[in-house]
Amino acid sequence: MLRRHLVPFFGARALERIDAHLVSEYLLVKQRDGLASKTVGNQLPFLHGLFRHAMKKGWVYANPVAAVDRPRDPETDADIRFLTHEEVEALLRAVPADSEFAWVDRPLYLTAITTGLRQGELVALRWRDVDWSAGVIRVRVSYSRGEWGTPKSRRSSRAVPIIDRTAAELERLYQRSSYRGDDALVFGHPVLGSVLDTSKLRKRFKDALTTAGVRQVRFHDLRHTFGTQAAAAGVPLRTLQEWMGHRDYKTTLIYADYAPRTHEKSLMERAFAPTPRLPFQPRPDPSPQHDDDADGL
Repeated sequence: MLRRHLVPFFGARALERIDAHLVSEYLLVKQRDGLASKTVGNQLPFLHGLFRHAMKKGWVYANPVAAVDRPRDPETDADIRFLTHEEVEALLRAVPADSEFAWVDRPLYLTAITTGLRQGELVALRWRDVDWSAGVIRVRVSYSRGEWGTPKSRRSSRAVPIIDRTAAELERLYQRSSYRGDDALVFGHPVLGSVLDTSKLRKRFKDALTTAGVRQVRFHDLRHTFGTQAAAAGVPLRTLQEWMGHRDYKTTLIYADYAPRTHEKSLMERAFAPTPRLPFQPRPDPSPQHDDDADGL
């Protein structure tokens, strides 16, 4: 956190010259760099602790972080993007066969679509994480922004089932790869065996979408493709939460609208079903009958 984020921004300034305005500017810069609001917000307690220690030592007389609010998470976009079955097939066909990355990219895209793994989890996947006998991929390691680490949360360490088509693609990749050791990367560089350059990976993905004539989506939207298709197939949302590694169930609820609801349709069909045609029976006159001898109001 110090080396990659705080020192490059604050390092040239004396502690007493860092105020709340500068801390707020730091948060904005990090968000513009692409860090999630939650990730940026998690850095505040650490920075707060640094200044608290500085105050104890008498180096500063105020803690500027105390006056700064944590950045808010943007509202979730309910209109998530994903690929249809036809677009998935077009994408896979569009991977250029003459590229040295072709036999890595195609199974990589298919695995992303059929397992919902995050990009960092895919490029960090090792052959020992592919459990052929159990038919699952075990997510244990992630690679992001040049650093290895564990997945985002405790729930992110998980096992996801592999469908037969994906298992067959991975088997072909294994047979062709020069790197088959337990700790070798499944989707490593085809020549070097090293972790893929994710910026170049995303560029090849965009090029494949263009070649396929498919609308432009983010690589992360392959994860949404998995979520929507799994929900539409009837996978319970609690199970989907486990497979996708969501810490919060509310995150998984974005796929609820894609779950089949045939029982709800049948209920509404019954509610508005036409009744059998019966002979018309006029309704009795609801107005009260007045008797000549009745008392008035």
